[in-house]
Amino acid sequence: MSKVNWDDYTSKGFYDELIKAPGQPRPEAELLCQYLANLDARELSEHKTAAEVAIQLMGITFTVYTEGNMIDRAWPFDIVPRIIPLAEWQKTDAGLKQRVQALNMFIDDLYHDQKIVKDGVVPREVLAQSVNFRPQCVGISTPHNVWAHICGSDLVRDKDGTLYVLEDNLRVPSGVSYMLENRNVTKRVMPDLFATGQIQPVDDYTAQLYDMLASLSPRPGDDPCIVILTPGIYNSAYYEHSYLAQQMGVQLVEGTDLVVGDDDCVYMRRIDGLARVDVIYRRVDDMFIDPEVFNPESMLGVHGLMRAWRKGNVALANAPGAGVADDKVIYAFVPKIIEYYLGEQPLLPNVPSYLCMFEEDRKYVLDNLDKLVVKPANESGGYGMLIGPHASKKERDKFAELIKADPRNYMAQPTLSLSTSPTLCGNNQMEPRHVDLRPFILSGESTWVTTGGLTRVALTKGSLVVNSSQGGGSKDTWIVDLAGN
Repeated sequence: MSKVNWDDYTSKGFYDELIKAPGQPRPEAELLCQYLANLDARELSEHKTAAEVAIQLMGITFTVYTEGNMIDRAWPFDIVPRIIPLAEWQKTDAGLKQRVQALNMFIDDLYHDQKIVKDGVVPREVLAQSVNFRPQCVGISTPHNVWAHICGSDLVRDKDGTLYVLEDNLRVPSGVSYMLENRNVTKRVMPDLFATGQIQPVDDYTAQLYDMLASLSPRPGDDPCIVILTPGIYNSAYYEHSYLAQQMGVQLVEGTDLVVGDDDCVYMRRIDGLARVDVIYRRVDDMFIDPEVFNPESMLGVHGLMRAWRKGNVALANAPGAGVADDKVIYAFVPKIIEYYLGEQPLLPNVPSYLCMFEEDRKYVLDNLDKLVVKPANESGGYGMLIGPHASKKERDKFAELIKADPRNYMAQPTLSLSTSPTLCGNNQMEPRHVDLRPFILSGESTWVTTGGLTRVALTKGSLVVNSSQGGGSKDTWIVDLAGN
């Protein structure tokens, strides 16, 4: 039976994460490529089946919404990992820490003195039209002056090998459970490759998350009561909520499980009475966390929660209002934000961006819709965007009208030649598929970055859309230390 022949593999015009040229694996990928080349078609198929069985036995699912229905699906996983050398990752780690530090300083400034606006670095109209700026948060101080405690920044690599930050997710970033489970599945399928000591571990994330959350407790010195607040079983990320609660050994609660007392402290209902809650890792959107302050019809939040948080009696992660920096228009200003607060040049570059709220940029975007990717300022999951080169004239004309009607809500970027990675496709053939990467950054008393992150892969040939909600899958991500063998 035929084996993987790397001489036949090519990713023309794109940077490939594993293969430099046909038959030439990158140094950090040599061991993996040799291992895969020694497997025949039957053995490859057995590896793929073993991964699928493991995913079913472990109950790894995600939820998609289609035609008004919710469907739980097995997590789509490719057994061929994406590999990054440790030396490169150390630079990426430093760049992510720099970025998140500046973004937290920016958020804190916006809810206090707004110096960056007064100094004209970020235009006042950008803030005035931000749908995620929460006036209810003005004047509130957070532990360690951190607002976005958990951040997931999406990284992409262009054809020249440059790693760019595509966007920052600072509201309720998801996907870290799949990063951890991808590693568990890969260890089951290819255990021998982990014996070399080259592949850096990822399994300390939940311990780091617990320690970060504990550092926010308003009652230092005590064993903090930490809970994860979930919208419930019908939320698309419920698997992750329950997974993280289980791994950290904390309670998974819904809004009805919590109550704010007359002392403006938060309590959890238990069989033996009420127990005070110190830290809430909330996976509920701002507008639904407290019907007294935000959406009065919300059944997902807790009456009085904002009052308790404002008085410092409970910590919320991420803090309400952090989403003001989770805006694709604000994204374009992040290099200036880093320079303003830290006096440093960005270690990780942004993708060049055009803001439709500015007349010159808007004209360029409207004249070049067939070449650009256009994104709404506050959508996520790949929804609501236009990939110009793949869109019809009718779709481009529709977006032109949307941009003209609400220019602040749209920005555009060049269509990047996203890097590829070998992916096991039909008939056990290795084919290049486009990938991105979402590492996770934890910020509390200190800042910590996952060793790698969630690699998402566009399973459809030629597609640039990697989101699982739109047909994408994922891979394990290996940070490889060549000095580790």
